[in-house]
Amino acid sequence: MYQTIVQAVLAHAKETPDKLAIGFKKIRVTYGELGIQVRAFAQKLQQEFGIEKGDFIMISAVSKPEYIVGYLAVQYLGGVSIPIDKSAKLENILDVYEYAQPKILLADGKVLHEKIRVASLKGVYADCLEIPEEELTVAYQEHSDEELSEILFTTGTTGKPKGTMLSVANIYASTHNTWHGVGMQTDDVVLLPLPLNHSVGMRVTRTIFYIGATLILQNGFTFAQELEKNIEGFHCTGLVSVPASIELVYRQMQDKFAGIMGNLRYIEFGAGSLSYDMKKKLVNMLPNTKIVNTWGSTETGGAIFLIVSENPDKLTALGKPIEGIEVKTVDTEGNEITARDIDTAGRMVLRGKMQMMGYYQMPEANAQTLVDGWLYTNDMVYLDEDGYIYMLGRADDIINVGGEKVSPVEVENIAQEFEEIRECACIGVDDPDGILGKVPVLYIVPEGSAVNEEELTKFLAERMERYKLPQRYLNIRELPRNRMKKLDRKALYRRWEENGDQQMVNEVVQNILSRRSIRDFTEEQVPKAVLETILQCGYYAPSGHNMQTWKFTVIQNAEKIHAFRQIVEKVSKEKKVHFYGFNNPKTIVLVSNDRRNADGIQDSSCAVQNMMLAANSYGIGSAWINALMTICDEPEVREMLQGFGIPDTHIVWSTVVMGYPAKAGKELAKKTNVINWVE
Repeated sequence: MYQTIVQAVLAHAKETPDKLAIGFKKIRVTYGELGIQVRAFAQKLQQEFGIEKGDFIMISAVSKPEYIVGYLAVQYLGGVSIPIDKSAKLENILDVYEYAQPKILLADGKVLHEKIRVASLKGVYADCLEIPEEELTVAYQEHSDEELSEILFTTGTTGKPKGTMLSVANIYASTHNTWHGVGMQTDDVVLLPLPLNHSVGMRVTRTIFYIGATLILQNGFTFAQELEKNIEGFHCTGLVSVPASIELVYRQMQDKFAGIMGNLRYIEFGAGSLSYDMKKKLVNMLPNTKIVNTWGSTETGGAIFLIVSENPDKLTALGKPIEGIEVKTVDTEGNEITARDIDTAGRMVLRGKMQMMGYYQMPEANAQTLVDGWLYTNDMVYLDEDGYIYMLGRADDIINVGGEKVSPVEVENIAQEFEEIRECACIGVDDPDGILGKVPVLYIVPEGSAVNEEELTKFLAERMERYKLPQRYLNIRELPRNRMKKLDRKALYRRWEENGDQQMVNEVVQNILSRRSIRDFTEEQVPKAVLETILQCGYYAPSGHNMQTWKFTVIQNAEKIHAFRQIVEKVSKEKKVHFYGFNNPKTIVLVSNDRRNADGIQDSSCAVQNMMLAANSYGIGSAWINALMTICDEPEVREMLQGFGIPDTHIVWSTVVMGYPAKAGKELAKKTNVINWVE
């Protein structure tokens, strides 16, 4: 077999030149083209920037073909690639740059700093596409197994960046493990929406090119619609995800989830373990799709695999190490122990050819992590009689309750089966009574507006020992997660230290955060008393100068609602105004305001939001339909509005449709860069 990924790509370029290697939006790169582009990029690096074997090269890990080509070009020249987060801040980039002393940074955007030698990744890629194949003279640099090939750095907000060094042999072993652990095939078309500077994204990318499969790039899981488009457009057979992202996609796709995901041959999950609840859901919803949960780290790559769909009796397990990897457990003194349950659990230690060379220029950390050929993790585990590994959590996250060990992962897995909980996280805090040392508390993201704590306690008490029961439930808007969407438990500890048991998300806040647009309704009518209260909340909204020039027009007649929809749909189509529509609402509220009031739209908006939040608190769904504000003066529409008693001087700024939800609303992705703190 090939020694390196580059050798494999060059071989595929000769053997299957017309096969698709990379797909990204409308861009298609075949293996034949990829082989040429890698050589051209390498020649550009050598001739223009003087890159030689052994040089360190930093690269912005954008999910675009230029990053893949640049990465492979560095490897072609025998250089050491250092991928960095495409969104890394300048101070993070500078930390790694000054630490690793690379020859150059190939950046996706502008990076201006006197200490950094930078070139445009996109620019170099564009230049290399102009080089004719017959002018390519740069030679491939041979590699030995022991040579340093890649350094994966963390770029956190605090502390010194930590560089994991991977040799040629480490990468080959990690690639082999992923290939066989997941069961990837040469005809697979794999969609990869994960960061390419991270261990999961890189090992999957390397494996795809090693076996000659096809890589489809996508910049994150922000929109399920893009995921659907790529799966169908490229006829994907595989998807690589992280647990938190598939939860979001599941909520966004709703009824379409099984139909879309069921087209995939397999889905691999890395960077954390799927919850027991989600494992069960996926196995039931996707009976023909292979579900694989992979455990690994930057130091090991993928090492432990669980074929979830083939092991229904092992759903709480992490998986089994692939052939060639040894796993043992040790106590606090480093002595090997037999760990068969939570009470005898020990620290997990691994050995195999995939394990890192060490951390770059960190001898103390290396001495603690690499001992006598074994790689020591901080994960507490035990193994069953079949060799399956069960994760309890990080050693410092295990909760000692009066001498009894409590696994936060176990508590979370059980609690997440409670239907009112979307997701949760358990931590140990000081016992307020000073008796048990530590006690569990549970941070909860409710599925709806609130969780019935009494019912939850009863549910948990029937499924776990009393000492494991959380002593406090705390509502939270969302669980803190890192760049790879892994739970940031340390952030929860910090939150507890700062706020204690103070509820940061009370019922009012949770009602706001849980509201979703609902467009499909049951046949049940909204009770009049409830509707009157909802309307009252509307006219208690703020109004500029307290003018209150708004008007709330309520329609509950089914024939009139149907006629209203037909007219709005027809005129919207004629005038090319987007109309999202609705199905079978029991109530429509038209919120209009005098067009002579300069604050009319703001006043109406506040009223509508009050109504929708009030409706949500009663379990009533609603959606904001805004087509009328554009077309309400069209003759056919205005005639209809006159029939409803709405004055000609009024603009209908919003239509609110209401009713009891026939299905849950989609949780849409929210932008994260909208808050600006001014110092």
